[in-house]
Formats: sequence, C-alpha cells, structure tokens
Amino acid sequence: MRVALIQQKFHKTQEKTIKKTISMIKKAKKKGADLVVLQELHQNRYFCINEDVNNFKLSYNYQDNVKFWAGVAKEFQIVLVTTLFEKRAIGIYHNTSVVFEKDGTVAGKYRKMHIPHDNGFYEKFYFTGGDLGFHPIKTSVGNLGILICWDQWFSEPARLMALKGADILIYPTAIGWFKEDDKAEKKRQLDAWITVQRGNAIANALPLVSVNRVGFEKDSTKCLNGIKFWGNSFVCGVQGEFLAKAKSNKEEIIICDIDMKKTQATREIWPFLRDRRIDEYGDLLKRFID
Repeated sequence: MRVALIQQKFHKTQEKTIKKTISMIKKAKKKGADLVVLQELHQNRYFCINEDVNNFKLSYNYQDNVKFWAGVAKEFQIVLVTTLFEKRAIGIYHNTSVVFEKDGTVAGKYRKMHIPHDNGFYEKFYFTGGDLGFHPIKTSVGNLGILICWDQWFSEPARLMALKGADILIYPTAIGWFKEDDKAEKKRQLDAWITVQRGNAIANALPLVSVNRVGFEKDSTKCLNGIKFWGNSFVCGVQGEFLAKAKSNKEEIIICDIDMKKTQATREIWPFLRDRRIDEYGDLLKRFID
C-alpha cells in the first residue's frame, strides 16, 4: 500500500490552509498514493491552545465539512483520513476522524477517546470524550486503526485495534514545544513521542503512521508565547523500523510504500498475541491497584 502523510502548517486562514492541503493531496495522488492521512484538526489553527467559547463556532459547519472532504476523496480517488471538529449537539463536541472511501462515501469515523487538558492543550474545554470505542475502519486499502494524538501514549487502544483486526495504526496528531522548554527537554519530549508509538507498532506487529503539524502558532490570549509544532511525521514498520520520516520545520508530503504482509510473518516468529496472559489481566480495569 502506498500512503501519503500530509505534514503542513496553518496558513493564517482556514481557506488558505485548505487550499494548501488540496494542492498537497493532488501531488500525493500523482505519486500514486492510495491512502492519504491529514494531521489532527487540519482545517484550522490548533485552537485548543487557549480557552475561548468563540472557537466552538468552528464546529458549526461540521456536516458541510464532511461533504467537502468526501468530494476531495472522490475527486482524487483516494482513501482519505481527516480530523474534524464535530458538533454533535449543543454542548457536546468531539475531535473526530472521518475516513472516506475512494468513491467519497464515509467508511467510518472515530471520536478521540483520551482528551488532554494541559498548559496550551486545553482540549477538555472543547471536546467530549469519544463513545464509539476502538474499532478498525474497513476500507478498500485495509482495516485502519484510527487513533488521535493523546491516544498515542496509551498501549490499550493500539492493542484493542490489533485484537479487532486492524491492518495498520494511524495517528493524526498536533504536538509541539513551548519556548520555555530548554533544548534537552525538547529532545526528551520528541524522543518519548516517537518511542512510545514505535513501541505500539512493535507490540502489535502492525505498521504505524503518525502525522503531525509544523509551524509556530500563537496563543491569541497571550497567556503563552505559543507552540512550535515539531513535525517529525513518520511511518514505521512492524518491528518499529523507520520507513519514512519528515523534518521538524517544513511542510512535506511523505510518500511511503508499506508491505502489509509483514504482520503475518512477524507474528509467526514473535507471537505476542499468543502468549498474552489474559487470565491475569483483570486488574487493568481498575483505576489504580491499591
């Protein structure tokens, strides 16, 4: 399968940003991409950098946005992974990945389950935790295990996707550095982000795609200097090996061919799923084992 990762920055307005996204998708299609993955909340700035009720307006056109990206998938005949701000009802909003088939139909969607709330990442102010569970989305290119950003740090979602037949793990994400962090801390954060995802790939013998944004985005309330999104989008194989990797400071289209047959070969020599002691894991359902 040939996958394209669209790593980009916010271009001051939604209109300009989407225009850039479409131009990158067009180039990816010319390079033979079957599957195109966009970064988390790709239509706009990362508005969760601050708490502002006016930002909820960004969700009001959710249904129109779904129709728009359906048209894009159909026009370019690609399986397309988007991440949109979903208004489900007044007072209930989700960070939602909508996956489109090559004919523009909705193959399925995933609502972000783990919602962070930290300095500059005030997502609990905006998003209700997902309620669709962890289920791979069936498409013409395979069963896609879609998870979103903060989900990366938890082993359970990746495992559940694997146990339900996912062929690949996909993480649209938006993460970066604060100016206040020193160089050593920035390196530790980036290394941790990459390592935990490679671990998810290895533990489940699944290829993994992670797409992050780039560029500096200011906090409109000026409570923070802003976030410098660190890019570094990547694809790794079933043993965690890098297959493709983007830089930290530029927009890029990463094209990568993934051998989907390697999962079977790897699981036959590293049978982690066979050796799971499911009879001893009951305590995992507890918040903490006192």
